[in-house]
Amino acid sequence: MTTVIAPRVHDLGGFQVRRAVPSIQARSVGPFVFVDHMGPAEFDAGKGIDVRPHPHIGLATVTFLWAGAIGHRDTLGSDTVIRPGDVNWMTAGRGIAHSERTPALERVDHAPLHGMQTWVAHCPSRMKRSRRSSTTTPPTPCRTGSRAARPCA
Repeated sequence: MTTVIAPRVHDLGGFQVRRAVPSIQARSVGPFVFVDHMGPAEFDAGKGIDVRPHPHIGLATVTFLWAGAIGHRDTLGSDTVIRPGDVNWMTAGRGIAHSERTPALERVDHAPLHGMQTWVAHCPSRMKRSRRSSTTTPPTPCRTGSRAARPCA
């Protein structure tokens, strides 16, 4: 039987995040303890997201964007911009802190944002051995049959 979960909507100052998990129907789905859908949103010039530095322990976040850009900085020294098609994977292990902000260049004009973020739980026994890491991978070209390479989406 399939369970359909209506996400809770959180308004973060003109920017909506829909969180499907956790919910009353499902505390998690497999290893996923949070499933968030961000936007779509259009920020006015000079505006954007400003998620201040905050800690994570014992999980990994996976961020994917369809539109816009998010600047990611963390205590490992990572300072990168996540763009549409990129996959940002941050493994907290025993602890990491990071911030997420709309980059300055994107704030000059209007700034679109549309994406998703999942949080993957580490089992407690593995958490002690998990290496902290943060990587952003650009889209990978794919081949379908005889067609030319194109970004996978």
